[in-house]
Formats: sequence, C-alpha cells, structure tokens
Amino acid sequence: MVSDRQGIPLVSLETAANVNEGTKLLDAIDAIPPIKQPTGPPRHRPDKLHADKAYDSRDRRAALQQRDITPRIARKGIESKTKLGRHRWVIERDFAWLHRNRRLLVRFERRDDLHAAFLHLGCALICWSFCFDRFC
Repeated sequence: MVSDRQGIPLVSLETAANVNEGTKLLDAIDAIPPIKQPTGPPRHRPDKLHADKAYDSRDRRAALQQRDITPRIARKGIESKTKLGRHRWVIERDFAWLHRNRRLLVRFERRDDLHAAFLHLGCALICWSFCFDRFC
C-alpha cells in the first residue's frame, strides 16, 4: 500500500504471501493516479518516499531517483530504523484500520478477485472516514 502524508491510501496491490514486498515497490509507485493540485497540473508522483529497511537496495534507490523521488529509506546496517518511526506510523495505522475488517485480517476467500475487491473496499472506507471527519 502507498499512502499520502495523512494516511489516505493512494494505491493498494496484493501479492502472494511468499513474494518480497520490495519487488513490487516500483509497480506501486507507477500505479499512483494523478493527484489534483489547487494550482498547476496534477502531480503523478510524490516528492519523497519513506520506507523501512525491507525496501533498501541500490537498484530501487536509483529507480526512485530516476522518477524524481527522493528515497528516505533506512540503510541496512548503517542507519537506525527509529528515525523513520514518525513517518512509518501513518502506513502502519492504515494497515491496522484495514485489519479491523475481518475478511482482510484472515483471508477466507479462495478467489483473488474477491479478496482484491475487499481490499479496495477497505481502502475506500479509510478514504471515506477521512472525508467524513474533515467535512462533517
């Protein structure tokens, strides 16, 4: 899942349980839809990306920099993961909100399309709660 600074989900992808998340990082970044700005053209990509050590590799850092995204990824064996804690809690909170839904906490569906539908529905509920809290 990719979210903005407030925790609103922008992209959610599902993978098999035995697939490394880092391999899908660039697919998730490329899947971000245009974000409408108050002025100027819509933005397609974020300026910075905060991620934990699981996403650390030279290839991913170079690919993010080619897309004009500043990677804020803790390096393995060099940096502490505590610096990212203040930024990572946003996405961890989104995962906790998704796990409030029983069908996303434990996967009961055998069909991938049904699980993907419940995942997108859970993300839509998170977006709706943000809009509801803000405007009502």
